[in-house]
Amino acid sequence: MSTTAMPEVTPPSEDGASVRRVTLEVPAVRPRWSPHGPDLVVEGDNLAVARGLPDGAFTVIYLDPPFNTGRVQERPSRRGHPPLGGSRLGFRGRPYDVTRSVLARYDDEFADYWAFLEPRLEEAWRLLANDGTLYLHLDAREVHYAKVLLDALFGRECFLNEIVWAYDYGGRSARRWPAKHDTILVYVKDPDRYWFDAEAVDREPYMAPGLAGAEKAAAGKLPTDVWWHTIVSPTGRERTGYPTQKPLGVLRRIVAASSRPGDWVLDLFAGSGTTGAAARGLGRRFVLVDDNPQAVEVMRERLGEGLLVRREVENSSQGTPPRL
Repeated sequence: MSTTAMPEVTPPSEDGASVRRVTLEVPAVRPRWSPHGPDLVVEGDNLAVARGLPDGAFTVIYLDPPFNTGRVQERPSRRGHPPLGGSRLGFRGRPYDVTRSVLARYDDEFADYWAFLEPRLEEAWRLLANDGTLYLHLDAREVHYAKVLLDALFGRECFLNEIVWAYDYGGRSARRWPAKHDTILVYVKDPDRYWFDAEAVDREPYMAPGLAGAEKAAAGKLPTDVWWHTIVSPTGRERTGYPTQKPLGVLRRIVAASSRPGDWVLDLFAGSGTTGAAARGLGRRFVLVDDNPQAVEVMRERLGEGLLVRREVENSSQGTPPRL
């Protein structure tokens, strides 16, 4: 058994005489994730890391996977059990597995993309607390397929919102309406128990404040499911330089609405660490995962003190997930 040397300590002496300093040898135990431990950043495969986390540990899970740009994803091997949706009825009364196979016939690229996402969504659902909320951030190319499959996978009754994040930045096509929005699908673990605090969310100005009255206009209005928010400015203070960085304001709204101070938040595609920055600013705890060393370094620099950074490697020969 390996051991770790602890710092030498000098016990106090009543007569001031010198005493022999002792070095303690204790077993080297791999630390595991604990709800009482520090905020955590993990470098590693997010599926393997997720499988090492305990059931129901997170009140908010935000997933911002890489958008499907047509690149064929490597198909992960399926585990030895049916998908979470099983025979649950979804779109037009079809079982989930039937719905998935029908959609796969229409779009091979989406089939590859979904093969990558599906096991991660299953793990996210397992990790979600009974009062928890899952936010899945996608673009227009995949969201319509994903919505149909998620209804069948999790149950249509668990669908809460489709949030449209609209922004006005970047190039504009002259041959079609410029694409200037992303979509965030919102699902709750239990439709009767999920947490949502409208009072904690930042307010927006009324578009016609004169019609709202002076008092309401001063307070602002609760955002709808269409969020107008600029992207991260290339010259702004918030910018980290990470290419897929999301605005802090968008993540603050998600975390504030769907969690309480002290709750744990999980991001399996953490990138620049915006989810962690939002969680920390609101008094929440977080676990962030990314397999890109550059992303982990950005998060380390951005989030600073009070952070545990760990590199996890899956035991590929045994298929054993790391225990966190």
